[in-house]
Amino acid sequence: MGKFEILRRTNDDYQFNLKASNGEIILTSQGYASKAGCQNGIESVRVNSQDDANFDRNESSNGKPFFNLRAANGLIIGTSQMYKSVSGRDNGIESVKKNAPDAEIEDQTV
Repeated sequence: MGKFEILRRTNDDYQFNLKASNGEIILTSQGYASKAGCQNGIESVRVNSQDDANFDRNESSNGKPFFNLRAANGLIIGTSQMYKSVSGRDNGIESVKKNAPDAEIEDQTV
């Protein structure tokens, strides 16, 4: 089972990572000024990850595939790592869909 980790950035913002059951990070959030905002972002991932239309499949300037997950309002709530292949990126999207709804939350800021 996957898990969300809540972390602090060096600028004191909060962020979360969604990790797959193998421990690999599959989605990283933006920075949030408050922990409550970060927790709302996690809930948004749980909901919005179940609709394939919310995933933007992209390619970086160096040709590496990656994806963004968007909320219903169109804002990006999470970004993937860079993948070596389109199939790797697509597997990452499927992993987010599978892991996000039931992932436990581990707060590493306490």
